Amino acid sequence: MICEGHAGFAQAGSDIVCSAVSVLVINTVNSLEKLTDTQMETVSDRKRGLIRCRFTGGPDAGGRLLLDSMVLGLQSVAEQYGKKFLRLKFKEV
Repeated sequence: MICEGHAGFAQAGSDIVCSAVSVLVINTVNSLEKLTDTQMETVSDRKRGLIRCRFTGGPDAGGRLLLDSMVLGLQSVAEQYGKKFLRLKFKEV
């Protein structure tokens, strides 16, 4: 899972699209770490707006549910604010 860049909906500090995406992604990563046995490595770079999460094994059932929930939230944000500010790409690996 990779989340990269800034939404550009508004100025830094008041960009509600960027905030919504950040909350969804960061909460999912934290929940995966605390509530599941999913093994992963994370990298973040605040300046670049980067959060990268690489699963060292497949996510367990709880992890898959959390990831599905995050995707549902991100799709809702994209539908509400448009693809100009949030693009979702899915790639099976």
